[in-house]
Amino acid sequence: MALDAFPNLPALCNKHPKPPQIRFQYGTAGFRTIATVLDSVLFRVGVLAALRSKRLEGRTIGVMVTASHNPEQDNGVKLVDPRGEMLDASWETHATVLSNAGTTDEFVLELEKLVDRMGIDLSRPARVVYGRDTRPSGPSLVSALEDGLAALGAEVRDAGITTTPILHYLVRAINTLGTEESYGEDSEQGYYQKLSAAYNKLVSPRQTPPPLLVDCANGVGAIIAERFAGYLGDRLTLVLENTAIDTAGALNNACGADFVKTSQKLPPSLVGRLQPGQRGCSFDGDADRLMYFYLDERSQFHMLDGDKIAALVAAFIVDLVKTAGLESQIKVGVVQTAYANGASTKYLSERLPVRCVSTGVKHLHHAAENFNVGVYFEANGHGTVLFSPAAQETLATYEPSTPAQSTALEHLRNLNLLINQTVGDALSDMLLVEVVLAHKTYDGSDWDSLYIDLPNRLVKVVVPDRNQFKTEDAERQLVSPPGLQAKINDLVRRYEGGRSFVRPSGTEDVVRVYAEAGNKSNADELAFRVAGLVYDVAGGNPANRPKEFI
Repeated sequence: MALDAFPNLPALCNKHPKPPQIRFQYGTAGFRTIATVLDSVLFRVGVLAALRSKRLEGRTIGVMVTASHNPEQDNGVKLVDPRGEMLDASWETHATVLSNAGTTDEFVLELEKLVDRMGIDLSRPARVVYGRDTRPSGPSLVSALEDGLAALGAEVRDAGITTTPILHYLVRAINTLGTEESYGEDSEQGYYQKLSAAYNKLVSPRQTPPPLLVDCANGVGAIIAERFAGYLGDRLTLVLENTAIDTAGALNNACGADFVKTSQKLPPSLVGRLQPGQRGCSFDGDADRLMYFYLDERSQFHMLDGDKIAALVAAFIVDLVKTAGLESQIKVGVVQTAYANGASTKYLSERLPVRCVSTGVKHLHHAAENFNVGVYFEANGHGTVLFSPAAQETLATYEPSTPAQSTALEHLRNLNLLINQTVGDALSDMLLVEVVLAHKTYDGSDWDSLYIDLPNRLVKVVVPDRNQFKTEDAERQLVSPPGLQAKINDLVRRYEGGRSFVRPSGTEDVVRVYAEAGNKSNADELAFRVAGLVYDVAGGNPANRPKEFI
């Protein structure tokens, strides 16, 4: 069967012309840019998703329309492979090529090349499930996506307005339904039931935590958290804040996980709402990132980021594995990126293996799969825990010899069910944190004292072309532009405890600068001096000069 078996393809493609002089790139989180230019991309992603499903013999592919933590005017789209994982890296290039075909004829030609090169049998069925977040641009972009799916006759399932993690969950649940690897009921309700059942087994009524304040970033997490709260009952009270999903411009605006991480302060809307000693956490716009925080007795803000979550969770799992008598059979490891605070790396390295990889979920996820239990959390709060098939088999068949071993084993089995192992999931990770805090009888201060973060600062520099910046060594060293890394090294040497690295964004024309130093003022100064070096090399609009440029 050839593409001419789909006669509506050219006409539907003409309906969604590519805007001229714009180049799209499938990055670490798919396509992401201002929503008004994405119509053609969504159509072509629909076609590509159908092709991907046909290539995989009709297994269901996922498509999520979201721009996560980005401002409301942005949007994006990413594909999800059958096990709920990110799109196979080799297909990212195909997505980029198809999205940049200038005309319908060029697009069809590139499709024919792809079908021929990959040996895709077009007569096979195509099945796709898709969802979107709460952005106003979502409905029109989903309409373009639906045209792309219809162009190749795909069987579709609309998951509606949902979180990115639930979409990933659905993809895996659909593809494993009725098999020995069944991941759960393939519905939003099935997701709630699976997580709440595991949580209620892990936290007894006498361990019930105090109410938790949840900043929903005025995004889809507000809808999902409200629904999920009913499944938890009185076992965990969620106090939902920033739930204005219908207020124009509110999404991710001065709230949410990215705001907390980058500004390192309480969202203004929560001032007076969070009380000293109370725990709080923030989701991002599509609820796949999680940041915790608390106020001490002097009402001083303390952030508990992805590094802190990794340290808390990894140590807890290691203790359970030892108590269960499984330390010789289950090896626990942690995966970080260069953004991980140096103090967290030191703390974890003294307790278990730690690997550093390039930024991006696909890199962390793949590296975590090399451990029996792999813990990965980016400092920005995106992460999860993976139990390998071998580890799951061990947990299912192991015969404990003492009551303590039996209890620890049961906890590990329920953690395996509680954790969304397809992708970082703010809701699932929130429950995981609450489980550990309940078992340890920790408050925010106890958790925070596991190690003391080195002072750090993250600065964003807008550049004309991010592709001129190239890195190596898990993005910790620049190889291009020439000579810039040497200048950064010279700057770093001037600051006690100094560390800094520069990396281009995977989704937009910005360069991110991270810096650490022995005190806060030096960390800030180092970050902005390095940002100045980046700005001088990249050039561009003076209005984009970092605000605190030194």
